[in-house]
Amino acid sequence: MRDARVVGQSAGAGDVAEAADLLGGVGCQDRGAGEAVADRGVAERTAAAKAAEAYARRAGAQLAVDRQAVPSAAPWSLAPGPSPPLTYSPTHLRDAPVVDRLAPPSSNGAAIAAAAPTGISVVAAFLRNVSCVGDWLNSRGYGMARRPVAVIAAGEQWPDGSLRLTVEDLLGAGAVISELCAECAAPLSAEAAAAKAGYEGTADVPHAIATSASGRHPAETGFVEDVVIAAHEDVCPFVPVRDGDSAFIPG
Repeated sequence: MRDARVVGQSAGAGDVAEAADLLGGVGCQDRGAGEAVADRGVAERTAAAKAAEAYARRAGAQLAVDRQAVPSAAPWSLAPGPSPPLTYSPTHLRDAPVVDRLAPPSSNGAAIAAAAPTGISVVAAFLRNVSCVGDWLNSRGYGMARRPVAVIAAGEQWPDGSLRLTVEDLLGAGAVISELCAECAAPLSAEAAAAKAGYEGTADVPHAIATSASGRHPAETGFVEDVVIAAHEDVCPFVPVRDGDSAFIPG
């Protein structure tokens, strides 16, 4: 979380921050129009579930749990009661009942969004909504020298809480930068140019994601469809934007 806070605070270098988190909690943002995702970061992965549960109670949100914490017969139901938790697995969420607010525990993408300074817009992006995010940013004049954008590849965490860079989030960030550059000619940082080149130079993005360390893990634990869903481009019409309660709502 220490790294996530530093990265999130660096978002203040732009007028808007865009976080690319393809396989994490932020990556389930295309649940549907009108459904806020109260996605708050926490200090350690082991504390993520408790922090998400506390925030869900406080914000009146539906709790989401780890994709392996639910039974296969009813993948969105874990405990008895009127409001059982949902899993943040995209495969499960696709068939689960729609709720008003969803709180998935996420220890990096959400932590970056929560740590970003107030007063700037924070947008959640992934391959599924990359064109919509590009259009949203361009239509508001972002991406020009006078209105810079901080594009952040969220990454994951090692067990000690330090940042683990991921190829899927680098490709997602590169995809957003590529979209922005198609509409404007603002100068890029060396890091942004490298991410853009990485995305544009990858012949088979879904294969690269599926064979990466982050892509192999869900597949090996029975969630290969989550990786397939995350790698689909331009199938989501929503742009999740952080609101004043640190929830993501359709922008």
